[in-house]
Amino acid sequence: MAQPRASMQELIRQRTRAGFVGRAAERSAFRANFATPPHDERHRFRFHVHGNAGVGKTFLVRELEHMAREQGALTASVDDSAGSVPEVMAEISRQFAAQGRRLKELDRLLAAHRERRQEAELAVLAALDAQAEETGPSAGGRVVARGGMIALGMVPVVGPLAGLLDSEQVAGGVDRFRESVMARFRNHEDVQLVFAPEQVLTPVLLRELSEAATSAPWIALFLDTYERTGPYLDRWLHEMMTTDRHGAMPATAVVVTASQRPLDAARWGSLRDFVADVPLAPFTEAEARGLLAGKGVTAEPVVEEVLRLTGGLPVLVSTLAESRPTDPGDVGDPSATAIDRFLKWEQDPARRAVALSCALPRWLDGDVFRAVADCPEGELAPLYAWLRELPFIGERGGGRLRYHDVVRAPMLRAERRRSPRGWAGRQRRLARTFREWREEAGRGVEDLWADDAWRDLRQAESYHLLCAGERDALPQALRDFVHACGAGEVMAVRWARVLVDAGQDADMEAVAEWGTKLTAALDAEGIAAALGLLLRRAVLDAPAQARARVVRGDELRGEGAYAEALAEYDRAVALDPELAVAYRYRAGVRGDLGDHDAAIADLDRAVTLEPDNAWYVALRGEHHRLARHGTEAIRDLSEAIRLDPANEFAWASRGATHERAGHLDAALADLGRSLDLKPDYAWALARRARVWRALGDSDRQLADLDRALTLTPDWPWARCERGDALRVAGRDEEAVADLDRALALDPAYASAYASRGASLAKLGRDAEALADLNRAVELRPGYVWALCRRAVLHASTGRVEEARLDLERVRALDSDALTRLSDNDRAALGPLTEG
Repeated sequence: MAQPRASMQELIRQRTRAGFVGRAAERSAFRANFATPPHDERHRFRFHVHGNAGVGKTFLVRELEHMAREQGALTASVDDSAGSVPEVMAEISRQFAAQGRRLKELDRLLAAHRERRQEAELAVLAALDAQAEETGPSAGGRVVARGGMIALGMVPVVGPLAGLLDSEQVAGGVDRFRESVMARFRNHEDVQLVFAPEQVLTPVLLRELSEAATSAPWIALFLDTYERTGPYLDRWLHEMMTTDRHGAMPATAVVVTASQRPLDAARWGSLRDFVADVPLAPFTEAEARGLLAGKGVTAEPVVEEVLRLTGGLPVLVSTLAESRPTDPGDVGDPSATAIDRFLKWEQDPARRAVALSCALPRWLDGDVFRAVADCPEGELAPLYAWLRELPFIGERGGGRLRYHDVVRAPMLRAERRRSPRGWAGRQRRLARTFREWREEAGRGVEDLWADDAWRDLRQAESYHLLCAGERDALPQALRDFVHACGAGEVMAVRWARVLVDAGQDADMEAVAEWGTKLTAALDAEGIAAALGLLLRRAVLDAPAQARARVVRGDELRGEGAYAEALAEYDRAVALDPELAVAYRYRAGVRGDLGDHDAAIADLDRAVTLEPDNAWYVALRGEHHRLARHGTEAIRDLSEAIRLDPANEFAWASRGATHERAGHLDAALADLGRSLDLKPDYAWALARRARVWRALGDSDRQLADLDRALTLTPDWPWARCERGDALRVAGRDEEAVADLDRALALDPAYASAYASRGASLAKLGRDAEALADLNRAVELRPGYVWALCRRAVLHASTGRVEEARLDLERVRALDSDALTRLSDNDRAALGPLTEG
C-alpha cells in the first residue's frame, strides 16, 4: 500500500526541526518525563520555560511538542492570538480535531457562548424583575454585570446606591439581578456562559480530555507567550490542575508554558514538586558554535563576529546561520546589527527586499504578503514559501505569520532610518489596503464592532496610519478605543496594544504613552477607569466624548454606582442630543431605580431618533407594562412585533400585559408564540403559568413552573410562584420546600414569607407561621393578603384583639378585601368580618 504523502506544512516543520541544536538537558528532561508514570514522584505535570525575548523559548516549545507527538500524545499549542479562556479552549478543540479527536460538546458550548455573549447586553436591559409588579422595584436588584468580567451573583451593592436601600434590599439585590438575567436566557447555563463561561466550559473540557485520554497515551498542552496570556490563564490553569472545582484532569496530561517571567511564586510556590522550572539562558558558546557548524559556518572570524553580535541569542544565531556566511570580509563593520548582517549576507535582492517589507505589518498571511511584497506575480509563491521557512518567523493562531520581536524591531528601525519618507509612504499604502478590505468585510454587517473580521482589519489600518504619522491617526485611534471598550475588555486590551506597538515601532512617544497608560488602567481597574483617563486627558470631539460616557456609564451601572452612571448618561445626551443609545441606556438605569415614567420619556426620545428600532420600541412597551399602562404597553409591543416578528421578548411581554388585563386567550396565544420562537424561555413559561392559574388549570400551571425551574433553578420568583401553586393545591410540605429555597436566594422576598407563613399555618406550625407573616408585613406594611392571613392565624389561636387590629388595617387599605375571603376564613374570623 502506498504511504500517504506528507503535506507542505509537515515538510516545512520537519526541515525546520532538523536544524534544532542545543537545549539537550531540557529536551532530555522532557523526554524522560514520558517514561515516568504519573504516580511516580519524579513525574512532572507542568513545565515552565522562561527567559528573555530571543532566548529561544518558542523554538524549544515547538521541539517539545514534536517530542510529545513522537510519544503518541494528543497536542495543542496556543499563544497570545487567543485573548480569553474560551478562545484558548476553542483553539485546543480546533487542533485536537485536526488530529482526529473532536471535542463535540465543547464545540457546541463554545458556539453557544459566542451567541449568548452577543445577547447579554440586550438580555440585561430587557428582562426586568417580575417581582416589581407586587413590591415595587428593588434598586439593588438591577445590577448589570460588566460584560462577562464579574461573576454572576458576585456583584456588591456599593457606592451611592447603598444609601438608597435598607439592609434587606441590599441583601436581596444581587439575586434580583440574577432573576432578571436568568429570566431572559434559556437556562442557568446560558447565564453562566455570558458572565462566567469558564465555569461551564471547563468541566466539559476536562470530561472530554479524560475521554481522549482513554485512546491517547498522553495529552500535552503548550501555552506560549505566557507573559501576555498568563494574567487571564494562570488562575484558571491553577484551578484546573490543582482543585476539583471543575472536575478531574487526566493524570496523563502535561502542560508546558513559556514566558519571559518565572512562575508566580504566590500561586505555584507550594507545588514545586509537580512543576519543572526550565530557565533558558542564551546559548553557550559551544551550543552556538554547534548550530553554526551544522549550517556550514566554520570560518573562525565569521563565527567570532556572529557570537559577538548575537550575544548567544538563539533566534539571532539561527538567523545568521541560515545565510551561511563564509567570507571574513562580510563581518567588517562592528557597529552593524545582526539583522543588517543577515540581510547583507543574503545575496538575492528580491529576498532581501521581501524580508524587510514583510516586517512592516504586525502579521502576515498570503493576502497581506501579496499586498506588501513588491515583486512580479510569478515570484510571489516561491518567495512566500522561502519566507515561511525563516527561523525568526512563526505561525500563530489562524495561520498567520509573525516575525519574532527581537528580529522585527531592528528591521523596522533600519527601514525607518534609511528612508523616513519611504517608510511613511509604505505605511499609508498598507493602511489603504486594510481599509479597502475592512470596507468590503463590513458590507451588510449591522454591528461592525461586533464583527471579528472587521475589527481585525480596523486594528491593522489604525496601526499603519499611526506608523505613517498621519495627523488624525492618534485622535481616531482613541475614538476607536471607545468603541473597543463597548465591545468588551478583551477587545479594549487589544486596541490599547495597537497603540503600544505603533508607538514603539514608529518611535512615537505620545502614541506609546497612551497605549501604556490605557493598558495599565485596564489591568488595574477596568474599562471605567480607562475611559475616565481618556475623558480627562484626550482631546475628543463631542460625539466621541458622548460615546465614551455612554460606555463608561454602562460600566459604572455594572458596578452598582447608579448615581455616577446617570451623571455620565446626562453628560452624553448633553454632548450629543442625537445619540439614541444614550437615552436607551439612561432609561435602563431609571427603570432599575423604579422611575418608569422617566425611563419611558427617555425611550420616547430614542424611538423618535430611531423609529424602526424594534428593540427600543419593545423596551418602551415593557416599561409601560411595569408602570401598569396597559393600553400603551399593548401599542408599543404590537409595533415591536410588526417591526420584528421574531422578537420573542415582545411577544412574551405583550402576553403578560394581556394576562394582567384578564384577556386570557390573547395572553395564551402571545406567550405560546414566544415559546414557539424560544422553547426554553423561562420567563415566558412562568408568565404562562399565571394564565393557567387564572383559568384554574393547576396541572398546566405546575408543568410550566416545573419546566421554568428546570431551566433556571435559582430563580426566586419562579420558586415562589410554584410554592404558592403547591400551597393552593394542598401540597404544603412541598410548598414550604420551594419557599425555603426562594428565601435562601432572596432573603427580602415578602411574598415568599407570606406564602410560607400560610402553608406553615395549615401544617400546624403556628409560631413559625406567625414569624413569617410578621416578616412579610414588616417588609411591606400595606400587604393586604399577608394581613388577612395573619388575622386568620391570630383568630384561630385566640388572639382576637390582634386579629381585629389586622382587619382594621385591611379595611383601610382595601375596603373590598374582606368580601374576597373564603368561607373557611370567614368561619375562622367569625363576627370580626362584620361592620
